[in-house]
Amino acid sequence: MSTKLSSAEIDKNLEQLNTGTAYKWVISNEKLHKEFIFENFINAFSFMTRVAIYAEKANHHPEWFNVYKKVTVDLSTHEANGITDKDFALARIMDKTSGL
Repeated sequence: MSTKLSSAEIDKNLEQLNTGTAYKWVISNEKLHKEFIFENFINAFSFMTRVAIYAEKANHHPEWFNVYKKVTVDLSTHEANGITDKDFALARIMDKTSGL
């Protein structure tokens, strides 16, 4: 079982995660949140497909929403009732996979 991170741990991880990224992750509604904006729907959906394969293997699934070229993501670990290392690991994969 994953352990919920403290506010200080979340802040530290968030700072590291956002280093060098154009679009920043933020905390919203006690979840790790980011909006990815792609050139078109195909790129957005392709991103979601690549992430879905990783998420399924990791057994850690995002809450996400897609409209046209935008993918909105919220990450938290339900079993821990908050943000864990699993969420930051998935966020790093998403950043790497997005190419943004």
